[in-house]
Amino acid sequence: MSTTTTPASTTAGTTPTRAPRARNRPAPAPIPTGRLLLVELRKMFDTRSGFWLLASIAITATLATGAVILWAPQDDLTFATFGAAIGFPMAVILPMIAILSVTSEWSQRSGLTTFTLVPHRGRVVSAKAIVVLGTAVASMALAFAIGAVGNLVGTAMAGTDLVWDMGLDDFGYIVGANTLGMLMGFMLGVLVRNSAGAIVAYFVYSLVEPPLSQLLAAAQSWFADLRPWVDFNYNQNMLFEGGFTSEQWANLAVSGGLWLIAPLGIGLALLLRSEVK
Repeated sequence: MSTTTTPASTTAGTTPTRAPRARNRPAPAPIPTGRLLLVELRKMFDTRSGFWLLASIAITATLATGAVILWAPQDDLTFATFGAAIGFPMAVILPMIAILSVTSEWSQRSGLTTFTLVPHRGRVVSAKAIVVLGTAVASMALAFAIGAVGNLVGTAMAGTDLVWDMGLDDFGYIVGANTLGMLMGFMLGVLVRNSAGAIVAYFVYSLVEPPLSQLLAAAQSWFADLRPWVDFNYNQNMLFEGGFTSEQWANLAVSGGLWLIAPLGIGLALLLRSEVK
C-alpha cells in the first residue's frame, strides 16, 4: 500500500501560498536631448586636451592677429588679411576637436558608461555632431571677432584707413569650408574610433593627398577633368576663394558624397553594432 505526502502549503484547511507579485514600476523617462547636448558640450572641456584645444582657438587667433599687426605691410592691413591669417590654425584645430569628441569614448573608456545610460547610440552620436557644428560656428565667430579688433588696432597704430573687405557671403564661405573640415574630422573619429589613428588619417587627407592629386592632374589630362568631381579636399579649399557656380556646388556635393557621406555611413553602421568594452 502506497502513501502520498501532501506539501505543507496544500494541506487541508490551508490555502496555497503564492509568491508576492512585483509591483509594476513605471519606466524611467528617457534623457532629454537638451541634457545630452549639455553633457556632450561639457565633455569637450573636461579633459586637458579638449580644454587646451578649445582655448588654443582664441590663443592662435590672437597670435595670428598680433603677427599681422607687427609684420604685415601697411597696405595689407585689411580684414581679409587678418581673416586669412586666422584661417590656417582654425583649419587644423577644429578637426582635432571633432575627432577627440568621438574617440574619447574609446580612448578614455567612458563609452561603456555613456551607452549604458543612453542605450540608443544614435542619440549620443547625433548630440556629438550638433555640439561639434555649434562649436565650429561659435569658434569661428570668436576668431573673426578677434581679427576685427586686430584690424581696428592695426590700422590705428599704422595710421592707415580701415578696410572691411569681407562681406557676409565671404564669411559664409569660410565658415562652410572650416565646418566641412570639422565634419571630416568627425567622420574619421566615427570610422576609426582611435584618437591617434584618426588624427594621422586626417593629416594624410589634408597634407599628403592634395599635392599627390595636383601632381596627377598635372601629369594626366583625364584626371585634370575628373578631379573636381572626385577630390573633396580640392573643392573644400576652393570654398575659401568664394564665388561658387552651380557646377562647383555640384562638384562639392558629388565629391563630398564619396569622401564624407559614404564613409560616415559605414562608420555609423560599425559604431552602432560594435561591442563597447
